[in-house]
Amino acid sequence: MPNKIKTIYKRILIKLSGESLCPSQGSGVDFDIIEKVALMIKDVKSLKVEIAIVIGGGNIFRGAPASKSGMDRTSADYTGMLATVINAMALQSALENIGTFTRVMTAIEMPRIAEPYIRRRAIRHLEKGRIVIFAGGTGNPYFTTDTSAALRAAETCADVILKATKVDGVYSDDPMLNPNAVKFDELTYIDVIKKRLKVMDSTAITLCMDNKIPINVFNMNEKNAIRRIIQGEKVGTTVR
Repeated sequence: MPNKIKTIYKRILIKLSGESLCPSQGSGVDFDIIEKVALMIKDVKSLKVEIAIVIGGGNIFRGAPASKSGMDRTSADYTGMLATVINAMALQSALENIGTFTRVMTAIEMPRIAEPYIRRRAIRHLEKGRIVIFAGGTGNPYFTTDTSAALRAAETCADVILKATKVDGVYSDDPMLNPNAVKFDELTYIDVIKKRLKVMDSTAITLCMDNKIPINVFNMNEKNAIRRIIQGEKVGTTVR
């Protein structure tokens, strides 16, 4: 019999931004990108790792900018939560098209299209090998999907948060604008807060710190990035 592939994590939570799913120009959903993401997730699932996903909605609607343009902040944030449900349903469809059992659970109840988020049920889905996509943020305005990722990771006892981005880790400055920006291989939660690094918002970082949940920031376009991370390889930046 072949040797079983060793992994350092049993249960992971992947944080996907909405922007990572949209075309290079414009907004909306790029189904070619979603298909690639689904295949990447299925590959990791083959390692018998339990997978939860929190997905953003910035490719469709962003609450904070809308509120600055005059929209009521609470209404804007709820609209953004609905955008995350659209993305979750699109990703669910892509995963199921390649034979992966998936459940979408929403913080705001909409029973005709998804299950309401219930912690024990979510954990049971994970234990049964289903991929669980958490949508609707935390269900409350004034909180980002980063905070939702930290909250769901804590609630479901995830071993790590894998934050998928378009850069290969965390830098001292925007590497697209500053060629002298320095990449960090490892940071502490306090480093992130003190240096005001754009890893996650401060609420999410504090929640991860309080619950000792490591965060691994990586480039989602890097080949086999998630597989390599859960097998113990140094990829991107780790915050712990």
